[in-house]
Amino acid sequence: MRILALSLLACAAFAQSRTVLQTGALLDGKGAVLRNQQIVIENGKIVSVAPARRGQKADYDLTSLTLMPGWIDTHVHLHWHMDANHKSVSGGVAPDEMALFTAADAWMTLQAGFTTVQSVGSSFDGPVRDRIRDGVLPGPRVLTSLIQIQGTGGGRGQQHAWTPEELRAMVRKNKADGADVIKLFATTGLGAGGGQSMTDAQIQAVCQEARLLGLRTVVHAIGDAGAKAAVLAGCNSIEHGTFISNETLDLMVKRGTFFDPNFLVLHNYLDNRGSFTFTEAALKTLQDGLAPTADVLRRARSRGVKIVFGTDAVAGSHGRNAEEFIYRVKDAGEKPMDAIVSATSASAEALGMGRELGIIAPGFQADFVGVTGNPLSDITAVRNVVFVMKDGVVYRNLAR
Repeated sequence: MRILALSLLACAAFAQSRTVLQTGALLDGKGAVLRNQQIVIENGKIVSVAPARRGQKADYDLTSLTLMPGWIDTHVHLHWHMDANHKSVSGGVAPDEMALFTAADAWMTLQAGFTTVQSVGSSFDGPVRDRIRDGVLPGPRVLTSLIQIQGTGGGRGQQHAWTPEELRAMVRKNKADGADVIKLFATTGLGAGGGQSMTDAQIQAVCQEARLLGLRTVVHAIGDAGAKAAVLAGCNSIEHGTFISNETLDLMVKRGTFFDPNFLVLHNYLDNRGSFTFTEAALKTLQDGLAPTADVLRRARSRGVKIVFGTDAVAGSHGRNAEEFIYRVKDAGEKPMDAIVSATSASAEALGMGRELGIIAPGFQADFVGVTGNPLSDITAVRNVVFVMKDGVVYRNLAR
């Protein structure tokens, strides 16, 4: 009820026709640091960013904060949540109740500074996405795959390998149902070793059909064979990529494939092990996955792969998405600015929204997150979110 009350209060706020922000330190989303700027916003968009003039009043004084474009998480699962006993739930709940949990997770994510997310995916995402878009629910901008496509399926006891034409039909139906993106599994999970689980022909069918329909494709790929097959098939983004070879990373550079390695999901499982049904062997596999994740991120960065920001947020992660910044910097040696750019302009480009989001400049959406401290010198400052604006509407303001 408290979340619902907060949501209703937030929904009651409307963007002013003209709003002025006075900033101190400003990270523009492309790697530059600006200071003492005034940002003018009209109808949810930035109309100017310029040095402050003496005597010019601002609606919000953010001079004590570090201001950035609203963060983007390209890989979440909004419907996963914890129940009253702090146990992970991802299904088996009445649709109306699941929609409420999805909306609550979206609200927590927005409050944490993430103004856009890509949820991959659940059918429960669709109604929440639409109501946020229509302004009747508060939350981040949501893009969703609605479903996840795998190489086999069917009813219990009737599993069979989908033909390429069946997979193409699934993509067409997914598009007709309102999906923003197609999610497919080219490999098994980390615990199963990450071997290729869809044939090359199956992967090609999904990614080619999606491209014909104007949809992007994001691919779960742990092992190298599945990742390479997805890159060759023209898929848009590789998720996880724990055991990708240098050869495949170089191919990703050549093809312009985006890469989304994830730390938070592994740490979240380990930190909340009592909430999930993992065996000790599975927990060891998750722990052992941290080092290769750091290694592949370092190798990808050194080769010039286009790295985006995703957390694979499930139950226990929503609202803690910014921990991914800290893991990337502390575990993988990322430069703080590189990590921030990956969550702003780079992720916006990966979502096909590079001309709308992820940069603080005239013409872009007025999405901002402000933190106390300087994340360039201490990345843990990303935990200190005190100001959040999306489309010109303020959803969090603890700045005083």
